[in-house]
Amino acid sequence: MTEPERWGPVEGRLNALLAGGPIHFTLIDPEKSRGETAGALARGAVKAGSHAILLGGSTGITRALVDDAARAIRRAVDVPTIIFPEGPGSLSPEADAVLFMSLLNSRNLDLVVRAHARAAPLVRALGLEAIPMGYIVVAPGMRVGEVGQVDPVPREEPVTAAGYALAAEMLGMRLVYLEAGSGAPAPVPAAMVAEVRRTIRVPLIVGGGIRTGDDARPLLAAGASVLVTGTVTEEQGLGAGFHAIVEEVLRARHG
Repeated sequence: MTEPERWGPVEGRLNALLAGGPIHFTLIDPEKSRGETAGALARGAVKAGSHAILLGGSTGITRALVDDAARAIRRAVDVPTIIFPEGPGSLSPEADAVLFMSLLNSRNLDLVVRAHARAAPLVRALGLEAIPMGYIVVAPGMRVGEVGQVDPVPREEPVTAAGYALAAEMLGMRLVYLEAGSGAPAPVPAAMVAEVRRTIRVPLIVGGGIRTGDDARPLLAAGASVLVTGTVTEEQGLGAGFHAIVEEVLRARHG
């Protein structure tokens, strides 16, 4: 079976977009932006140029919160609504897909594979498209590093990050995500993004600490396939920082 034949409709749509250059995901926390508030935020983000909505973020998210937010988002926009899972309790049939992600540098095997074994039957029962992804936390890691019990990849070790990313690809994961942590004081270093991009063939997502267009530009130049922003919208709404980031992505797409 060829790669496109393995893709579900959401993954196929994302890869079609990626053929034209980098894209942008807006991360919405369904606890902080509930129901119709999430829908309004998604509508504004997509109008600005964002290409997909991720649903996730804080710990303790409930199925009801995700259901309500996903329904509102799907009514508001015609882009994929993808769960960025905190755990099995954040899965919802109201979304289009789920990032079925392994936290590769966690010390807790539950977050590497055991939780996935428990969640996989539920993902299938809910009819969610699962997109396999290797998730790699880079220092400082922030809250996700603490909760995920990770050994963060040091910022001065791009080869270490590339090794994790290549292992993810060789294990069959079709996305790699470099995460500095929500609210990180700075994004993943551009040199690390460039090293990982040189090493892998699958799309590379970068998130955490991206607050301005100046933050986004070197990451895109280094080869990021997808930029994710979440904290900037929580702190500033769809303000100047958000628009500047999306504009940099669109500029990279269109030359």
